[in-house]
Amino acid sequence: MDMIGQRRRDAAKGGHGNRMNVRRKLVVAFCAGAFAPLVSFAQARGKVWRIGFLSQGHLDSSAAGYAYGPFTQGLRELGYVEGPNPTIEWRSAEGKVERLPELAAELVRLKVDVLVPAGTPASFAAQKATTTIPIVMARVGDPVGGGLVKSLARPGGKSTGLSNMANDLGTKRLEMLGAIVPRLERVAVLVNPSNATNPALLKDVQAAAEKAGAKIHSFEAGTPQEIASAFAAMARQGTGALIVLLDRFFQQQKAQIVELAAKHRLPSIGAYGKYAQAGGLMSYGNSLGENYRRAATYVDKIVKGAKPGDLPVEQPTTFELFVNQKTARALGIIVPQTIVIQATRVID
Repeated sequence: MDMIGQRRRDAAKGGHGNRMNVRRKLVVAFCAGAFAPLVSFAQARGKVWRIGFLSQGHLDSSAAGYAYGPFTQGLRELGYVEGPNPTIEWRSAEGKVERLPELAAELVRLKVDVLVPAGTPASFAAQKATTTIPIVMARVGDPVGGGLVKSLARPGGKSTGLSNMANDLGTKRLEMLGAIVPRLERVAVLVNPSNATNPALLKDVQAAAEKAGAKIHSFEAGTPQEIASAFAAMARQGTGALIVLLDRFFQQQKAQIVELAAKHRLPSIGAYGKYAQAGGLMSYGNSLGENYRRAATYVDKIVKGAKPGDLPVEQPTTFELFVNQKTARALGIIVPQTIVIQATRVID
């Protein structure tokens, strides 16, 4: 009996030991699975990533400090430090759009891990240069209409990023001009014929004007001389106000546009804060800095393994209104308090 009892006790201990071994194996397996993403993340951070940043505009301009600074700041917020990791290859076409393809090809030859083109022309150049390197588009006009992605929700391919187009911007800009200029009947819109997104922006303004009972006159300009001619034509037609559409060339020529608007005493509104800071009456549009800061989050997701075609293209959610009171006084305009209290910044 004692021997039988001993065998039963030994069997019970063996069963308990087997169960303990199974538990240990399960715990080890669970922990390995739980920490796998962390190991993968650590390995990703161990690699030195190389980002190719492609811009049509001047990288050393004051506008670059405003726009591109938030991109590197966004990377820092995510734990990256430029120089050690990542290395950023900065390339600028210095305002010459025809140089973008060769610069994009140069970045591809450097075997960058991610391409970040700033603006629509740079994004087209990046797409033509590679079909394998992930692309994070920053500040693109109409990515779907322009054929850069299949849809905002499911871009497909190797490109994703951020659009700077939003609904009703034309309506808002027209409303603000109408609040400042009583009985506004004729509104000029400065359009760059080479910008593929300008027709859609113009239609937005025209639809808003039709509801408001105002007449829109569009003026095309793609060179400094054409800008000067456009303003002369605005004066002949008795234009009451001006809307400057979103366009890289107009950004570069903002000093000329502001000077001519002042000369012809035209209240005007641009698309970015730099326009009002340069002397335009107002500007209203999405936050350029926020757009570039958000681009850093896309880079972060891609280096962690996300496929760009699965990341939805983001539309702007943060908007800025700049009001230049000094320009208003020079034009003899009193900006209503309803506009002033909405301003992100008042320049005095």
